[in-house]
Amino acid sequence: MRDLYQHEDKILESEVSLTEIDKQIFKDFDYEFNGKTTFKVPHLKVPKDFQIGVIYGSSGSGKSTLLKQFGENKKIFWDNTKSIASHFKSKEEAIEKLSAVGLNSIPVWGKPRNILSNGEGYRADLAKILDNNIVIDEFTSVVNRDVAKSCSHALSKYIKKNNLKNIVIATCHDDILEWLEPCWGYQTDAKKFASRGLQRRKIEIDVIDGERKLWEIFKDHHYLNEKLPQAVRCFLAIWEHKIVGFGASIFLPGKIPPLYEGDNRKKWRGCRTVVLPDFQGLGIGTRFSDAIADIHIENGFRYFSKTSHMRMGQYREQSNKWRATATNLADRSKSTDKKGAWSHWNVEKKRLCFSHEYIGENNKSYDPKYNFLNNQQGLFDE
Repeated sequence: MRDLYQHEDKILESEVSLTEIDKQIFKDFDYEFNGKTTFKVPHLKVPKDFQIGVIYGSSGSGKSTLLKQFGENKKIFWDNTKSIASHFKSKEEAIEKLSAVGLNSIPVWGKPRNILSNGEGYRADLAKILDNNIVIDEFTSVVNRDVAKSCSHALSKYIKKNNLKNIVIATCHDDILEWLEPCWGYQTDAKKFASRGLQRRKIEIDVIDGERKLWEIFKDHHYLNEKLPQAVRCFLAIWEHKIVGFGASIFLPGKIPPLYEGDNRKKWRGCRTVVLPDFQGLGIGTRFSDAIADIHIENGFRYFSKTSHMRMGQYREQSNKWRATATNLADRSKSTDKKGAWSHWNVEKKRLCFSHEYIGENNKSYDPKYNFLNNQQGLFDE
């Protein structure tokens, strides 16, 4: 790898005063020890400007010592009388940085730091220090491996999107390298730079029909309402043989203007999309919602969805698979109607909502000829 090498090994030495307990222990284990310990620390030469560097290896292999070549850990202060979200400079920064570490659960944003779980607290701490020229020691050491992967993926995406520079991470886990996709990696056990294993891993999600009773696993993680309508079709997102997401859609009665003359397709809308916290940050939610919409389109239906979740809404605003409806981001705060023009859809007055129709890959759902031919072939029959 260009401009990556180690040189000028530095010899460090430590010394302790031996007590009688020390002498007895080392004698029993036949270990000759005079109280002095020496070890070599290489000086790492890396590019002047990079985005992510990783130092990884087993415990005691010198990671933390090497990390000090790039800086010191930032001290973090939390006021436990305030929410974690309130500790950022603006609403936009709070949303972006908390999402950047995979902490996408909105109810968690309103909690103080001292009541968060280990995994939540770790990610909140990480969000708080995100900036150029930082070092992160013991990265993902206190979270499970699913959280480690999702956090690494989200962090890498944020750093590259915002073009942050010179962030160095030390970890004893090499399973996150493919999720971080660092510019360089140094293996402390082998004492050399890594030449492989730093490429991004592809995320593949399976979507299957699910049972309504599984909503119990997910309901506490929904950002608005844990209630689930009775007449819904349920879906599950499966990643690496684990259930990670729950989605639901509901039939949409009432009259909606057709896309073109002769369009008599029935309509459905999404009413729940939830990904378990440990797997947030991998982009599963948006892919999952798209997949559910695809299933409805392929079965001959039109598919709508409304959300006040900013991350999901912004994704749909930018995606060519979704088309904004007439009520998208409409201000209804002064509306006196209990319901809107569509009698099946309650009007939300307290917040702006993103409202879209799914039009699918290559916008085929807008092509009358495409729909006509496929209907004639029976591909859209119920």
